[in-house]
Amino acid sequence: MNLDLLTVTLLTALVVVVTSVVFIVGMLLRKDESAGRIWGLAFLAALLTVVSYLAWAASPEAWWAVAVGNAAFVGGTGLMWLGARRFNGAPMMLPVTAVAVVSAVALVVVLALGPDGGDWAGAEIMFVGILVFAGLGARECLYGEMGHHRESWGLAFVLGLQSVYYLVRTGAFFAYGPESDVFSTWFGTVETSFLTITLSIVAMVVTTVLLSGRLRLRGSVGAVTLELSNEGIMPESSFERILLDMSERAMPRGELVGVISVRVDDIRSIGTAFGSEAADIVLASLRDGVRRYAPIAAFIGQDSQNVLYVGIQPSSHDESRRIARRIRRGLFEELSGVVGAVIPIVGVSVVLSDVAGYDPASLMRAAKEASYMASTSIGTTDVFADA
Repeated sequence: MNLDLLTVTLLTALVVVVTSVVFIVGMLLRKDESAGRIWGLAFLAALLTVVSYLAWAASPEAWWAVAVGNAAFVGGTGLMWLGARRFNGAPMMLPVTAVAVVSAVALVVVLALGPDGGDWAGAEIMFVGILVFAGLGARECLYGEMGHHRESWGLAFVLGLQSVYYLVRTGAFFAYGPESDVFSTWFGTVETSFLTITLSIVAMVVTTVLLSGRLRLRGSVGAVTLELSNEGIMPESSFERILLDMSERAMPRGELVGVISVRVDDIRSIGTAFGSEAADIVLASLRDGVRRYAPIAAFIGQDSQNVLYVGIQPSSHDESRRIARRIRRGLFEELSGVVGAVIPIVGVSVVLSDVAGYDPASLMRAAKEASYMASTSIGTTDVFADA
């Protein structure tokens, strides 16, 4: 089946309008955070792009609509990248400036050419801006908090595909010209429209899922009573909620949040060799030792019999390592005399928000995985996770 240009254009416009409206309505109902609002601006830019190009197609005298459409296209792609950075808690000043400047250049170039600029006025600037921002957006989706959500991998793939497509399209534009058979056959409006449709649908689904998941976690904070044992240890759910509050306050300031994970993996062996009472003493000593050697302002949680979490706010990577090593050395002394000559295997790890993002579940998962690596690595005393 062959689709004519008008049909494809209208289909693309319909998909962009529907996905944009669905996301924006959902954003208003969810009362999204800053990342959601930035992505909402990206979808508004997509709407503006469609309206501008349709206005130009309906009335060739409205050549200025090309300028608006080009700038909105570049800006919308850049806003997808900025939304991902905000979601990951990354610095925003320079990226925001870059997106604003490139979008403004895309607008001014077409306006400077005037009505004689033709159908492809300012295309070079627009193509380069899109390929750069789409590539940066794809990369951002694979790092930090977004990198721990598999849903974001689909968005990373589509943005990466868009970046590669516009890289090749830019090369063909300069090598063959926009009126050539090669360009019109492989990189014309119809082919680009299908990519736009795919990106719109994937972006709407992925961003909605990510924001809804974060909203559920935030909304449950006030609905659940925090618990604390007589030993000063919180269950996992309470620890995660306090960590969420710390992360939400630290993220706008760019301050570090860290999770230290401590585990003893040979509890069963100790119980078998020395009895269950000895195993219980080891666990009690583990909890007491972590409380004793952790910073006074730290909070401690437990997700199973042999894994403890310590929430900290270090000023640097070096400080977080010093805290983790102090805890491990203290535990070594604490546990060395508990069960005779047997010294339990202790794994200690620390993960920071500038690596794993500010999502509490991601921080705790990365710390737990790293402490398992530490406890199973021969000759390793502690592991500092970088992912």
